[in-house]
Amino acid sequence: MKSAKKALIIGTGLGGLATGLRLASKGFQVEFVEKYHLPGGRLNILEKDGFSFDIGPSFFSMSYEFKEFFEYCGVPNPLVLQELNPLYAVYFENRANPFLIYKDLQKLATEFNGIEDNLVEKTEKYLSNAGKLFHDTEDIVIRRNFNSKLDYLLQLTKVPIKHGPKMFKSMWSELESNFDSQEVKVIFSLVSFFLGSTPFQTPAVYSLLNYTELKHDGYWNVEGGMYKITEAIVKLLKEKGATFHYNTEISALETEGKKVTAAISADGRKFTADKIICNSDAASFRGKVLNRKKYSSVKLDKLQWTLAPFTIYLGVNKKLDKLYHHNYFLGNNFKEYADNIFKTAVSPKKPYYYVNVRSRSNSNSAPEGCESLFILCPVPDLRYKPDWSDAEELTDNIIDDMSQRINFDIKKNTLTRTILTPIDWEEKFNLYKGSGLDLHTAWIKLVDFVRQIKTRISPTFTMLAQVQYRAQDSLL
Repeated sequence: MKSAKKALIIGTGLGGLATGLRLASKGFQVEFVEKYHLPGGRLNILEKDGFSFDIGPSFFSMSYEFKEFFEYCGVPNPLVLQELNPLYAVYFENRANPFLIYKDLQKLATEFNGIEDNLVEKTEKYLSNAGKLFHDTEDIVIRRNFNSKLDYLLQLTKVPIKHGPKMFKSMWSELESNFDSQEVKVIFSLVSFFLGSTPFQTPAVYSLLNYTELKHDGYWNVEGGMYKITEAIVKLLKEKGATFHYNTEISALETEGKKVTAAISADGRKFTADKIICNSDAASFRGKVLNRKKYSSVKLDKLQWTLAPFTIYLGVNKKLDKLYHHNYFLGNNFKEYADNIFKTAVSPKKPYYYVNVRSRSNSNSAPEGCESLFILCPVPDLRYKPDWSDAEELTDNIIDDMSQRINFDIKKNTLTRTILTPIDWEEKFNLYKGSGLDLHTAWIKLVDFVRQIKTRISPTFTMLAQVQYRAQDSLL
């Protein structure tokens, strides 16, 4: 009897686990090696003093992808999903009550009475255009893999040319052409800011994210917390015979010609397989393990990286009724803050941050009468701020600010507190210089390139350059 082919997967992030289950469902014997002591990569969990916290991702959209994934693998969907309503709350400095963001546009418009006239009509128009972009690119670009740059470029030629201008227009300018109030523009741009960039830098194609959250699918909670996704897939993998090795970092590969035949761990163990798949951080692995010159620190440091996560995990001994499942806390200087946050070596004195109350939807996350809080503050990566000796000070600033806004002394009522700086994120999960979501996308680089052209050549040649790039790369 022919033995099953073996697949070795380096890294147990969601991509690695999903790949493993797909292969296992096709008869492969699957083996994992993982640097961290638990599976999940950034989709992980922290359990401490009776509290549990999602370490990284705390929400998702496009929930139907799970249904399709488990159907492909031939197993029942083990996840219990709950749609969030409202989606999130946004607290502005010097404003007593938060804006609650709903998919129901009539309810959303009520939140902005006297601030943004005709919000329903404006939002419907904005989301309609964003929806067309999403559906015109979903099967051509978003849901496809690409084997080469040429393959990618050829696919882009299939996208309707009407979406081309969004490549050369920032998300902020797109919002300005649709809405009047600063509050609405800032809130709709948060999808780019808390994904590690700013709406002044990212192209208008990011508006499709507003469509996914406000119209297409909304935001969802997994009953029991986000880590249930990791646990469910790992359980299915083990049922199919998959094996896992934790606290195991791959430091070298063995090859025969162009084929990789084995992975060598830092402690000298050899792992062999018919197929070896890497789900580790791409920049770190290609630089440190594959020793590719293109991925040396000198070259990588010159590229554009997303902001790094500074994360705080708090167990509080009271229920915080003024907080929702997802909350954003913002100041009144959005443009100035966004322009300066990327490259500063100093922690922000009045930081912008996100708060997830896991226990609000998952009672098992905290002891009775308590709350489990996860706080994310986007900060510069380690190229610009390598020293995090002020981590406690920044944490106190955030906690004091939130305490003042919700009128509750969080510090006095904290039972447990854990801080992860960009240094921790780099060390635990191999994130290059602590960057939360790795390199900026290709379209951001293209937009920056075109902007550089604008500053160096005459308007006539700028127009010609735009036409050239619209025809060549349009329509990401």
